[in-house]
Amino acid sequence: MFKCWAPYITLATGKFETMSKESNIIYIGRKPPMNYVLAVITSFNVPNTKEVVLKARGQAISTAVDVAEITRRRFMKELNVDEIIIGTEEMPPREGENRARNISTMEITLTKEAKPNEEGKAMQEAQAAKEK
Repeated sequence: MFKCWAPYITLATGKFETMSKESNIIYIGRKPPMNYVLAVITSFNVPNTKEVVLKARGQAISTAVDVAEITRRRFMKELNVDEIIIGTEEMPPREGENRARNISTMEITLTKEAKPNEEGKAMQEAQAAKEK
């Protein structure tokens, strides 16, 4: 059975499922960045999706930044980085250690610019003409 972080179709059952309760959250881990780029693109192709959040911690933060930039610059030029939240989580000590560890966290919110369709442009032009 194949699974991906974004909304996905399980090959074994053919059913549409999501990894997280909210389908617009992608957790970045150890996979290659292009796997997550595909997940971002897939998430934005779901109807009514206006934003996708990339969540990462520790060494995966650099991968999350790469994913955001690759997606924004190569594949979806209409994407904007709306918000970046950084923080720290305190993890319990590992076996043999005596103090807790601090792990850096990052959330990158990507939003899609609204492209006015041809009808919307025509309506705006008509309203502008009426005002003159």
